[in-house]
Amino acid sequence: MSRATAVLFDVDGTLVDTNYLHVHAWARAFREENIDVASWRIHRSIGMDGSSLVANLSGDASDAVQQRLKDRHSDLYKDGADLIVRLPGARELLYHLAENGARVVLASSAPEDELAITRKVLDSDDAITAATSSKDVDTAKPDPGIVEMALKRAGVAADRAVFVGDAVWDGEAATRVGVPFIGLRCGGVADCELEKAGAQAVFDDPLDLLRRLPTTLIGAHLHADDHPTT
Repeated sequence: MSRATAVLFDVDGTLVDTNYLHVHAWARAFREENIDVASWRIHRSIGMDGSSLVANLSGDASDAVQQRLKDRHSDLYKDGADLIVRLPGARELLYHLAENGARVVLASSAPEDELAITRKVLDSDDAITAATSSKDVDTAKPDPGIVEMALKRAGVAADRAVFVGDAVWDGEAATRVGVPFIGLRCGGVADCELEKAGAQAVFDDPLDLLRRLPTTLIGAHLHADDHPTT
């Protein structure tokens, strides 16, 4: 394993402003199937495995209905893709990390077609070392499989990585395999919930994290990389 530093990023709600588009798409999908689910419950589930989200919120819906829900959500989400924008500082943060020797990995469990949309919005491929998607695991967050795959692709051990995300599911997945977690508020989750999920620190958005990077474990890793002990 390399002694380089890796920063693993959730994408939706962390680097791109998509969480409420996901909520809207899921809400419409549920209502089209005459399943009554309040939007706040959907929001609290954003970031977890899609199949788990549907199973948890659709009650005793049949497998066929659950599949229709997932397909309809995907279609509605893509229909609204022109609304997706980068969150403040996202591109600048990724490039700053890459230029300072960090390996940047998008630890996403989104389907490939959705990830392609957000990567285009990010416009930061030159700064990205590797990425994951839903095809890499059977079950997404809070199962730690995506984090483990991201570590593998970064070529580093857990103690040389930090995970940045906006959801409790990110924190639970990262901390299960010993990766420190930094939370961002831009996904709409409260500090106390992110901290309960293991966040060592919480920032407003990527720009806030970038400005205060020297105060974080990421900053400490980068400083150590620049000043190795002999």
